[in-house]
Amino acid sequence: MEGVELELERRSKFLNNLIQQKKKAKEQQDQKDEFNVRVRASDMPLSVQNRAFSLSRGLLDATPGKADNKRLALALKKDFDSVYGPAWHCIVGTSFGSYVTHSVGGFLYFQIDKVYVLLFKTAVEPLDHQ
Repeated sequence: MEGVELELERRSKFLNNLIQQKKKAKEQQDQKDEFNVRVRASDMPLSVQNRAFSLSRGLLDATPGKADNKRLALALKKDFDSVYGPAWHCIVGTSFGSYVTHSVGGFLYFQIDKVYVLLFKTAVEPLDHQ
């Protein structure tokens, strides 16, 4: 009888985990819809992505009309440098190509309205002064 109870508990945990994943996916989609964002590629944690989306949406809304790409890139870079450490890079525009090397967990390429944003982090190696 114990084996049956263990199996029921295992299945219950599995189903609860599926339900939680479904809720989380729905919340993420709602967040993307709210900011009018389409993620093209990412290996960044969702909370960090949402920070980028929120900051981008706020800056774009603050400057109606044509987006100031340089200002958006600078703001994202400065914010991420101060919150998540140095060596963040940001490219913003409507048409650009890129090929970059990034730190694990530090890459996000997304579209917000008609603007594309590439945000990534590189490793910083201290200089060896001898």
